[in-house]
Amino acid sequence: MDYKKLIPNRSLRLKILELTSFIPDKTMIELQYWIKTGRKLNLKEPKRFTEKLQWYKLYYRNPIMVQCSDKYMVREYVKKKGLENILNEMYGVYDRVEDINFDKLPNKFVLKKTNGGGGNDIIICKDKSKFNVDIAIKKMKKWTKIKKGGGREWVYYEAKPRIIVEKFLESENDDLIDYKFFCFYGTPSFLYVINGRKLGDKANFGIFDLEYNQLPYFRCDENKMLNKPPKPINFEQMKEVARILSEDFPHVRVDLYNVEGKIIFGELTFFDGSGYQIYEPDEFDFILGEKFKLPK
Repeated sequence: MDYKKLIPNRSLRLKILELTSFIPDKTMIELQYWIKTGRKLNLKEPKRFTEKLQWYKLYYRNPIMVQCSDKYMVREYVKKKGLENILNEMYGVYDRVEDINFDKLPNKFVLKKTNGGGGNDIIICKDKSKFNVDIAIKKMKKWTKIKKGGGREWVYYEAKPRIIVEKFLESENDDLIDYKFFCFYGTPSFLYVINGRKLGDKANFGIFDLEYNQLPYFRCDENKMLNKPPKPINFEQMKEVARILSEDFPHVRVDLYNVEGKIIFGELTFFDGSGYQIYEPDEFDFILGEKFKLPK
């Protein structure tokens, strides 16, 4: 079922999810999984990675996950792991939109919701002279309200929503490449490599092994990567960073950038795609699922 074709207006979809917040998490997750994947969710004996992510949402509670899902609080976690040098420069964090002094910000910057995920919780300013502050403020005021989303990712509801302002990362050809490592108890296993990303559009998407070989798998909701980006010179160091940041969790996705040879931390994500993505061929869902050993 292509729910986006049935309800093409994203704002309407979000409104519907808001109105259904009274539905118990397990029921809503089972319904969402069926709508978005066309499959019945198996929680008793999950085999697929996407099924295990739903189990992870419902039954695993580690309070550190709340800290690590918050884009401001995770910085302290990264520091405690001895990796302060990979943190992006931060200009400030704010409880209220009204406290942001845009006059004091540099010409380029990025605004993010601290307890949000995805392109809808980020605003990029590449030229302050052309930046519409009023529109940005209106959008950010919505960020600071806690709402229970359809994915029922509990980690985002435990922390107070705030706004963090960070340095805009310059990249060659204005194409900032994402390296997203899938890790299980400190063992990186696969990674997404994503380029050509623009907010609101599909990105060029590749799935790689730990030797930086592109694999014959892709996500159906993204464009298949046809031109493989060069392997970063310090790729082994990136894998070590992913190992260190993931060792406390049964599973976490460690997102990194590599700008002119410098590794920069992106975020930690526990529920990739909220567990509703479809892989092609379908076997990769099982391959990732085999790596994910659920805690008892």
